[in-house]
Amino acid sequence: MKSFTLFTSALVAFASTVSAAGVTGAAEGFAKGVTGGGSAAAVYPSTTDELVSYLGDSKPRVIILNKTFDFRGTEGTTSAKGCSPWGTGSLCQQAIDKDGWCENYESSAPKVSSLTYDKAGMIGITVNSNKSLVGQGSKGIIKGKGLRMANGVKNVIIQNIAITDLNPHYVWGGDAITLAGTDMIWIDHVTTQRIARQHIVLGESASGRVTISNCDIDGSSSWSATCDGRHYWALYFTGSNDMITFKGNYIHHTSGRSPKVQGNTILHAVNNYWYDIDSKGHAFELGQGGYVLAEGNKFQNVNVIIEAGATGKYFTVPGSGSPCSSFIGRNCQSNAFGSSGLFSSADTSFLGNFKGKNIASAAAASSVSTANVGYGKI
Repeated sequence: MKSFTLFTSALVAFASTVSAAGVTGAAEGFAKGVTGGGSAAAVYPSTTDELVSYLGDSKPRVIILNKTFDFRGTEGTTSAKGCSPWGTGSLCQQAIDKDGWCENYESSAPKVSSLTYDKAGMIGITVNSNKSLVGQGSKGIIKGKGLRMANGVKNVIIQNIAITDLNPHYVWGGDAITLAGTDMIWIDHVTTQRIARQHIVLGESASGRVTISNCDIDGSSSWSATCDGRHYWALYFTGSNDMITFKGNYIHHTSGRSPKVQGNTILHAVNNYWYDIDSKGHAFELGQGGYVLAEGNKFQNVNVIIEAGATGKYFTVPGSGSPCSSFIGRNCQSNAFGSSGLFSSADTSFLGNFKGKNIASAAAASSVSTANVGYGKI
């Protein structure tokens, strides 16, 4: 009887390990059906070099992170000239003079003869197609380097990890997650903190179908472009043919571009929570070619939800949600506001872009919570 009990306990332990070693749940919305590494045997990198190798090779992979991978110092440091576009105070970010940016765009800013920064943060780890990158519990942390998916990469899942500490002193010091020329990408339960520039950027090349869900976009930083502990560069969606489901995320302590949407981008923003955006900044920046359906979201302490002069189109369910039904097959949910500015548009002229596509479900804004957002909460 004792042997049977031990055998049963071993089976339970093994089953628990197997269920933990892989992706949890499935993507909603535009990236519905993404499989990542599928049923590939899980691998557990032990060094930064091994992690880079697994992510960049041509094999389907389920890559489990069960420790912190600190890339700071792995590629050395370098120095370059820069500038101080937003002031010289201790809370202000400075800018690396990337591609002559200080001369071409901030010519009047005080110049800095030498800025020293970590080289690893400048370009993200190459992630190839058919990969699942999954953190185990709250152990999956990547410091000092982001992730980059580009040039035709498709079918990738990034889940339950944190990406932190990419040259946070300096604009142009690196982005946490970059997409450029991709399709079928799911970013879920990811936390980004203390990032040089963009937390998530979808570049000018088509990023295709993308779902970003349950992520913690934490703009708290000791250095920012607004010099007040709130990061300005957060989410930049400017693709040439992008369809983004942005659901259940927590965007907080930022001061702008949270997100910026333009190019040819369809964004379904649903059941997100925007909190404590700088009173002189904004959450949404909407440019030409950006199309936003915003429903069931919560805005708290967001003085300016959308920057003045928006040239894109957006629908915020200012009255009944019934106009949505002919486009997405259900009524839309109203947004909720607390100590926040206006965010109201009844423009439904672009909602035909959503018709026939995979559309995420929506709950009432009153149910939006941060309890299960970010890494370590899955």
